[in-house]
Amino acid sequence: MKNIAFYIASRYLLAQKGSTAVTFITWLAVGAMTVAVAAMFVIISVFSGLEDLNKDLISNLHADLTLKSKSGKTLKNLSGISAILKNNKEISSFSRVIEEKVYINYNGKGDIAYLRGVDSAYIKVNPINKKVIYGSYPDFEYSNEVFMENSLDNRLSIPIGSSGDYATLFMPKPGTGIINKEEDIYNKKNILVTGIFPGNDQMDNYIIAPVELTEELLNLPKQSAYQIVIKLKNSENTDSVKENLLSVLGKDVEIKTKEEENAAFWKMINTEKLFIYLIFALVIFITTFNLAGAIIILQLDKKEQAKSLISLGFPLSHLRRTYFYTGVLIVTLGVITGLILGTALCYFQLYTEFFRANESLPFPVKIVGKNYCIVAVTASAFGFAISWFFSKISKDYITKS
Repeated sequence: MKNIAFYIASRYLLAQKGSTAVTFITWLAVGAMTVAVAAMFVIISVFSGLEDLNKDLISNLHADLTLKSKSGKTLKNLSGISAILKNNKEISSFSRVIEEKVYINYNGKGDIAYLRGVDSAYIKVNPINKKVIYGSYPDFEYSNEVFMENSLDNRLSIPIGSSGDYATLFMPKPGTGIINKEEDIYNKKNILVTGIFPGNDQMDNYIIAPVELTEELLNLPKQSAYQIVIKLKNSENTDSVKENLLSVLGKDVEIKTKEEENAAFWKMINTEKLFIYLIFALVIFITTFNLAGAIIILQLDKKEQAKSLISLGFPLSHLRRTYFYTGVLIVTLGVITGLILGTALCYFQLYTEFFRANESLPFPVKIVGKNYCIVAVTASAFGFAISWFFSKISKDYITKS
């Protein structure tokens, strides 16, 4: 008796004979569930791809660990900090950085940019030298050779690597008092652009320059730093290395991980992902009402057969279980086919890059096991709940004449 309910349910779903309307509504419920599941899986996979894309973009700006001073911009006792970092076996490399806004002018065209002064070890922390579009990364032989973001260079039309074609950087001077001449307002320095790199939301309007250039523009002493960026041998040990460094360096510095440096950004991404999940969960919930309709129509169509089963001693609880199993089979079939369809669409995008956010950026997609579980559990939870609820009202259809 235990397996008869499931056997009858499978026959209701798979048998060729029966009402054409019931068959159509049943398979319509399967198709609707398939489309909803596939859509949810594709969207969540796109967001997983966006997470990896954003991590890659952030890796161009933030290191595994960033060390700053708690009081003031400039790090104190830089030599002592450097000695501690050199002796830490978990650290692969580190670089001192000075970053400020600066005004850049070329042939009457001007713009506000971010000047990031770095030392020669910077490319070991952030291999930005591998992202050259045109020209070359500065060799740090001269302090006025810089590496510029593409859109900034295009707006100013600065020639690349052309000796004699210099742009000018202007850095306002701090202080008070009467201004007698132009030099009292700002420091300025001519620069030569040796190469350009692609921009993104994290690196727009950036100029990468030798740290000596920023020291000159800001009137800082040599071997100064606003922050130290650190590359670890194993990025999974970020938290433990951070705690160890804080205990050694004391309370005068603060250390942030890559995620902490972008806390607001990641909060925004996670919030968007949550809302997208809730929207598609609602879509699946609405889709399950096709399932409710299929169960009700099936109960009406099979009312006479149900009465015959009851008269033969088939328990009402098992009859209800039959309708519940029918709903479960519809949901299961819809989830399986939806995940297969969604996976096929994701692989299609991965291999063809057919759908694009813009001319140079295809929509990123990442297929991970967690997404299968999220979609399957969501669809199954709604589907099984609807199947259970509407299977419980079978007595009303049986007892009505």
